[in-house]
Amino acid sequence: MSFFTDLAHQYIDGAWRPGSGSWDIIDFNPYNGEKLAAITVASVAEVDDAYRAAERAQRSWAAVNAYARRDVIERVLRLVEQREDEIVAAITEEVGGTLVKARFEVGLAKEFLREATQLATLPEGRILSSPIPGKENRVHRIPVGVVGVISPFNFPFLTGIKAAAPALALGNAVVIKPNQNTPVVGGGLVAHLFEEAGLPAGLLNVLITDIAEIGDALLEHPVPKVISFTGSDRTGRHVAAVAGARFKRTILSLSGNSALVVLDDADLDYAVDAAVFSRFVSQGQVCMAANRILVDRSVEQEFTEKFVARVRALRTGDPADPATQLGPVINTFHADALTGLVDQALAAGATALVRGATRGNLVEPTVLAGLPEGSPILEQEIFGPVALLLAFDGEEEAVRMANDSPYGLSGAVMTRNVERGVRFAQRIETGMMHINDSTIQDDPLVAFGGEKASGLGRMNGESTVDVFTTQKWISVQHGRSEFPF
Repeated sequence: MSFFTDLAHQYIDGAWRPGSGSWDIIDFNPYNGEKLAAITVASVAEVDDAYRAAERAQRSWAAVNAYARRDVIERVLRLVEQREDEIVAAITEEVGGTLVKARFEVGLAKEFLREATQLATLPEGRILSSPIPGKENRVHRIPVGVVGVISPFNFPFLTGIKAAAPALALGNAVVIKPNQNTPVVGGGLVAHLFEEAGLPAGLLNVLITDIAEIGDALLEHPVPKVISFTGSDRTGRHVAAVAGARFKRTILSLSGNSALVVLDDADLDYAVDAAVFSRFVSQGQVCMAANRILVDRSVEQEFTEKFVARVRALRTGDPADPATQLGPVINTFHADALTGLVDQALAAGATALVRGATRGNLVEPTVLAGLPEGSPILEQEIFGPVALLLAFDGEEEAVRMANDSPYGLSGAVMTRNVERGVRFAQRIETGMMHINDSTIQDDPLVAFGGEKASGLGRMNGESTVDVFTTQKWISVQHGRSEFPF
């Protein structure tokens, strides 16, 4: 099948249909500019249709045996395994992801599908004691109902699967709004796989639209009880405010400004490998990417020489070419913004150890050093192939510099002494910290999330159960209560 011909539609209540909005989203290949599809956006009416369909379908789905729900997820997994090459090609076309990135994304999506099959049977009820004679307290885990998912462009297939599969496995219904840059891989493709796997109509809906058409209808609608959002902290603040005012639960995975710290006893060749991957995988368009690379001054010169040499050797080009290590950024606006950001940093006193050119949406790697303290670029998420090198004198300064950020998503520390690394990691104000590895990690069993402006809540494993279920207390009085009046 042609992903971009057949799946470029709204998917509501089991039907593929056009939107009724006032304009079209044009889906482009970010590398060559080829038009992949045109999709008329969903209107507020379609938002209501999708949420109401989900609400109707969820009532019976919650009563379905957990093993039957698990079977649907297992069939999706088999379909992904069978069509992996097609899905990888689609990610390369629509996202501009290199083959390495696309295969990594699909591989991780398969792991989350495997975990979702286990989550279906994971929720357990409890019986708790009571000080009241004859009283039995039963605490049940039940689905929240309908989940709204707003996904990003950088890992759209993974993000869609990671939210939809466990939510459905736990008895909920889902409405996904993919990023308008990746409407098919992040939306239509996910829906098609679940449809083919036998998921009943209405349980998974996809709305391809934009705030310019629907405003806050996705957030304000009375049906969804949980909003899962992945994206910038600026938009995340708005999501949290609108949803919170309506007593909706939010799970927010937001911007990052991760630090990869190289201590004086690190294996420098290995640290360079980790730093290059942590900064430049997926063109740096990863919330966990190492924006800042902090290096102990005693090893700064050697590390910098090796790092710069590795970065100069990175190949930027056609993401479908197996030799390409960096493909295009998502669009021209983003490419221009990155160029302007680097120009501003240089004007403010930074030094370019590597200055990559920008050709269309291809942005070659840049390495900046000598950044004055307080430079604006140090405070923000870059989301592109720009690395910042900073030297520190001793661990105390490294801790201060790593924590000097409004964000706290991920991080890494390189050292030959693992316990030293653990002690260091415990002092960093971040939701995730990795010793002798990349800053970019996701594991289906381990709580994923950030601190400070990097988000709210956790996903993966038991944390996912907490997000997509709620607790209900049912008490039973086996005797007779005595009432005071």
